[in-house]
Amino acid sequence: MNKRTKKHILALAMATLGITPSMAFAQAHDAHTGHTSTPAAVAPAHDMGAVDKGSGEMDHGAMQMQGGSAPPDARDPDAYSGGYTLDSGKYSLGPAQRLRMSDEHNFGSVWFDRLEYVKSGSNEGLAYEGQAWYGGTYNRAVLKAEGEVANSKLQDSQTELLWGHAISTFWDTQLGIRFDHGQGAPNRKWLALGVQGLAPYWFDIDATAYVGPSGRTALSLSAEYDLLITQKLVLQPRVEVNFYGKRDEARQIGSGLSDGTASLRLKYEVTRQFVPYIGVEWAGKFGQTANFARDAGERAHETRFVAGLSFRF
Repeated sequence: MNKRTKKHILALAMATLGITPSMAFAQAHDAHTGHTSTPAAVAPAHDMGAVDKGSGEMDHGAMQMQGGSAPPDARDPDAYSGGYTLDSGKYSLGPAQRLRMSDEHNFGSVWFDRLEYVKSGSNEGLAYEGQAWYGGTYNRAVLKAEGEVANSKLQDSQTELLWGHAISTFWDTQLGIRFDHGQGAPNRKWLALGVQGLAPYWFDIDATAYVGPSGRTALSLSAEYDLLITQKLVLQPRVEVNFYGKRDEARQIGSGLSDGTASLRLKYEVTRQFVPYIGVEWAGKFGQTANFARDAGERAHETRFVAGLSFRF
């Protein structure tokens, strides 16, 4: 490459570098000056005639709404039912008939939570506790019963006839009457009002208040929990306490906290309906009730060993 050719190339490069900034400045300047020039054609706006700009409300009369009659070529809803409908055919329902949902049926159950042999020192006997009910999902008749048998005689029993009403998914209110029977003691009658259900963390709760003649009042509270050791083996702790508002010497019951039990039962579920168990129970009488027991030559506190069966059908 000779000296003259080099000069031509150098001059061309310098000219190129000088033109490029000028073109960029010119483009930027044109972009700004474009604002003062005639604007480009604006796209036509949507027809907003259906909107009342003064009130801000839309005229719905110009809009086509859904609904109305089905098109002529719509599929027949009964085309795949063999021609049977609820109004005609062999599956039709008469004017007095209608479908009944599950919460409209009545059903019932009998459940014995405890039917057991009890051993305490030299004393032994039988004890039972259970309930039966019949009715619908929201309202049902409930029968509760518990008691103790010794020497082939019913020593003490409580029987309740209640109306149960569901107030939520896991809770029922119960209203009715209770009958107390005791060997060698006068019978008592009570008006009962309580709640029964499943508390958070799966605690079974039963709380009932009682009102009787002559100003007698009582309160019974019980709670139990099923602790699954395996799918079949269940440990069930249970606590029950009873309070009375008035002293009842005829039945050897004092006012305040009268008696209570705490127990552990180890259950084996052969089936859900047939559950044998063994366990231990601590029973105590307190306050004036304990004094009545001591005066009669009985122990105020004792430990009991139990073996029994829970079943339902």
